[in-house]
Amino acid sequence: RESQLACVTSLVAGLRVFETFCCSSRWQPALHEAPHEQAKHLGRAARARQTQSAADAKMKEIITLCVGQCGNQIGSEFWKQITAEHGIRPNGVPEDFALEGDDRKDVFFYEADDARFVPRALLLDLEPRVVNNIQNSQHRDLFNPENIFVSKEGGGAGNNWASGHRQAEENAELLADMLDREADNSDSLEGFVLTHSIAGGTGSGMGSYILEHLNDHFPKKLVSTYSVFPNWEEDQSDVVVQPYNSILTLKRLAVNADCVVVLDNTALNRIAVDRLRIPNPSVHHVNSLVSTVMAASTTTLRYPGYTNNDLVGLVASLVPTPRCHFLMTGYTPLTISADELARGDASKPPTQLPGSEPAGKDERMVHTSTDPRERPPPPPAGAVRKTSVLDVMRRLTQAKNIMVSANTRKGCYLSLLNIIQGDVDPTQVHKALQRVRERRLVSFIPWGPATFNVALSRKSPYVETKHKVSGLLLANHTCVSQLFAKTLTAYDRIRKRNAFVENYRREPMFADSLDEFDDSRDVVQSLRDEYIAAESPDYVEWGVGEEDDAGGLLD
Repeated sequence: RESQLACVTSLVAGLRVFETFCCSSRWQPALHEAPHEQAKHLGRAARARQTQSAADAKMKEIITLCVGQCGNQIGSEFWKQITAEHGIRPNGVPEDFALEGDDRKDVFFYEADDARFVPRALLLDLEPRVVNNIQNSQHRDLFNPENIFVSKEGGGAGNNWASGHRQAEENAELLADMLDREADNSDSLEGFVLTHSIAGGTGSGMGSYILEHLNDHFPKKLVSTYSVFPNWEEDQSDVVVQPYNSILTLKRLAVNADCVVVLDNTALNRIAVDRLRIPNPSVHHVNSLVSTVMAASTTTLRYPGYTNNDLVGLVASLVPTPRCHFLMTGYTPLTISADELARGDASKPPTQLPGSEPAGKDERMVHTSTDPRERPPPPPAGAVRKTSVLDVMRRLTQAKNIMVSANTRKGCYLSLLNIIQGDVDPTQVHKALQRVRERRLVSFIPWGPATFNVALSRKSPYVETKHKVSGLLLANHTCVSQLFAKTLTAYDRIRKRNAFVENYRREPMFADSLDEFDDSRDVVQSLRDEYIAAESPDYVEWGVGEEDDAGGLLD
């Protein structure tokens, strides 16, 4: 602790010396100079500070891979949000007021020869509908056309994991060339972020193949995923074979990923109904929640402070053991504007979620008239009158704000990170941590230290927000085993009858046997058992002498 304190003290002293140097007379404009000369000096000083900052902390780039229908829809919303946060127009041209900003645009963008900012992103799909919608949208000129892949057949994977995996393997050379070209275009590549769903065919099958490829060809780069888990209620399930697809994908996530951010469809729909007062949430409403979480979880990378400035540091504090790398999220305060509410996906038929009240029974519900002239202005969804650090941190521990349909009151935290955005005094954070500890709002593992981290992050100066303080929770909690148990139960229900396996037998991987199903189930069962064992004091002795076949390594 003394050595850490000495390091922090020397760092602060160095920053003060540098600040004093930048503010010395050498950098100050003379009073008798003309205004344009003063502006020139100030601009030169700002550029010098920016250059020094870049030299002190080298940019570490991240490549984003959007796979399948769900992955591309989430990615589209994510890019819309961070372009606004960085002051970048839909065509990639930066706004004039964003040119001298101290944000790190280079983490997710690179600057082209025509001064446009292009996302470090690959859009991959086996059917063209979602990608065509992106190419015909307002952001059609944002992405590099060479980084868009759509299968020539355009028939998709038919909700078949094996078909998606096979088609990705058939196009392995093209996909590898796209990845290598984007990686070579990075000066200091740190890792990859993959967005996908585990229940369909393309996001699960093609996403699994890409995870295997990244693990083989980029073994020292960190791989993080934002994985959407399906609804497990039978009346809400859209794909009858989603237990097969999910169990096969979970094996690859356990073996080949370093960090998996779990986004549960059941919990996302519940939050949209209960917290945002949307009686019939659409795909767009759910995707906007996911994009908010993705943008907030990367703020410390794009607006760096003293800690959590890179993806490796962010993940290392949350993953105490290699296999237990499945994280849950929460965000508060959640709000949705009238424009976002009106942008709901009209193509999706409204569905009433189990346990939610019909629109006519609650006067707080949003009026759902199809005529815009008859629709009254919606109330502020999820409005919070006043936000403080303590209130935000308290809300983040509540189960109703967690985006995983699991009971956090059972089990314990392996690690926890709160990213607090806004103008916050560090003394408020210290008082809030003391209050959380006194009230025992969270319980940690008995076999290790209580890892409760708080990172302070700035908000984007280019996007106006309603609240002074907002917070994101990234937590590693043993209750995620409940989600694995639901997956295993749904899988066993159809596997014991060998239902719907004929489509899989037509694929080369399953032509001879169905052993891959059983192997994947064993990996997921072992993962669930390890999370349950992590709740006991003797976890450090668990699994000693057993082969750890499903362990992803953090390099």
